[in-house]
Amino acid sequence: MLFPRSLTGKSTKKPPASSRPFPGLKIASSLGLAFLTAIITTALPSQQAQGVMRPTCQLSADEVAKKNDLRQAAVAGDSQAQQEYDALLQTQAERLNTCRNQNWPKNQAIWLRLYPCDARPGNLDALLDRIVNKGYNQVYVETFYDGQVLLPVSDNPTPWPSAIRTPGLENLDLLAEVIKKGRQRGLKVYAWHFTMNFGHTYAQDPMRQSALAMNGQGQHTMNISQELGLHSQAESQESHVFIDPYSPQARQDYALMISEVLDRQPDGMLFDYVRYLRGVGSASVVSNVQQLWIYSQASRETLYQRALNQKGRELIRRFVANGTVTTQDIADVNQLYSGEGEPLWQGRSVVATKTVATPEQLQSQLQWELWYLSVAHAVQGILDFVALAIEPIEAQGLPAGAVFFPGGNRPVGERGYDSRLQPWDRFPASMEFHPMAYANCGKTQCIVDEIQRVVSMASPQTRIIPALAGDWGKSIKDRPSLEAQMDDIYRRLGNRIDSVSHFAYAWQEPESERDRKFCNSN
Repeated sequence: MLFPRSLTGKSTKKPPASSRPFPGLKIASSLGLAFLTAIITTALPSQQAQGVMRPTCQLSADEVAKKNDLRQAAVAGDSQAQQEYDALLQTQAERLNTCRNQNWPKNQAIWLRLYPCDARPGNLDALLDRIVNKGYNQVYVETFYDGQVLLPVSDNPTPWPSAIRTPGLENLDLLAEVIKKGRQRGLKVYAWHFTMNFGHTYAQDPMRQSALAMNGQGQHTMNISQELGLHSQAESQESHVFIDPYSPQARQDYALMISEVLDRQPDGMLFDYVRYLRGVGSASVVSNVQQLWIYSQASRETLYQRALNQKGRELIRRFVANGTVTTQDIADVNQLYSGEGEPLWQGRSVVATKTVATPEQLQSQLQWELWYLSVAHAVQGILDFVALAIEPIEAQGLPAGAVFFPGGNRPVGERGYDSRLQPWDRFPASMEFHPMAYANCGKTQCIVDEIQRVVSMASPQTRIIPALAGDWGKSIKDRPSLEAQMDDIYRRLGNRIDSVSHFAYAWQEPESERDRKFCNSN
């Protein structure tokens, strides 16, 4: 297991890089992380076509045409057509549910962003019909992203602007509408949120500057280069502003937003960007404490509070301030607090030995342990923030899912870690895991290998729902078709995986996406 549950302190020897875990802290959490024990059993379907997997549960061209005609007539005011259209939607919803239960995957989801143009009469219906026509029974609607939230202008108490700001649409609750219309078609609608990435608009609020993540150079994340990734549809890195997960202000603001979204009664919630910024080049690896995003006031004070005596606190303070501790620092601290024994902090215990360490040996050992503590502290901030976010969701019996990179929790080199510090293997087992299996080697093997890594490290109780990038029937940017990817997943992991998602609607329907974005006629 890559992320241990705690630092036991039984051994403080520096582990080899090949086996070095991502550190954890042995702390008593006041957040009460809840681990549910629902066991999910999946089985291979009794009937599966041989060869490359074909799309399942799609509607025929005649069925699609009939539904389109009825919908267009209903939008034009034909009451009889409206009744027939509603009845057809119900019939097709029942068929979709039956079909998905009889075929692999049991759940097939698609990622979707909505636009103001979707508010035009009939447009949202047409969009959801198109999704159902493809055999999808779930849709992940982008709800909080790029510093905006999918709430109506007239009912948005959060610090973020509404995503739909078109004059005349101030009362439009597009999230509530897509949830209602999705269910009418047999679709489960999840609200998809950015998590620690609060967006550029948040950073512009002078009252919230202290909530932003800061490194040892006094930089915020929008000030340095970063890798945006496939899930980002932002035009620039400035839209990606990460917060300090220990900030009470950030926690309060996020909890308010989650509460407002829950009021719309989605079928579940997904949390993306459950991590720190992903650096570019050499900055993609952190190996020095001043590269960590732990220098905001709340994070720094919480780190100091992890000390168990004055010696420990002073050494932590000096290490964070200078990026190192020297033999002189150790001598100074011993003199300042001569009445104390060894410096102590959470996760550290000292084993008595007959051999007296030299000052140089002690300095090297403490330097390593303080680095280990600092990384563990940064990771714990993510875990605490996630625990707070999902608490009200799971209290309502709704699924909460984490969206993550399978490699985001890897150690790198002698003492480095992936800059994202994404501790997904320590997320609550009750959460759905949505690994972004976006490896690109021109074949399916590296994609399924990423999913296999998650399966091998996740709890058997955890539902794993891989997110795949691509399109039906063709390769995009050297990525195999969705059919090819799903076929390999089914063959290698079909007994463990029964659901997948596809990123994204925009990839499959670029013309429709463009029309919806710029209000071109359908």
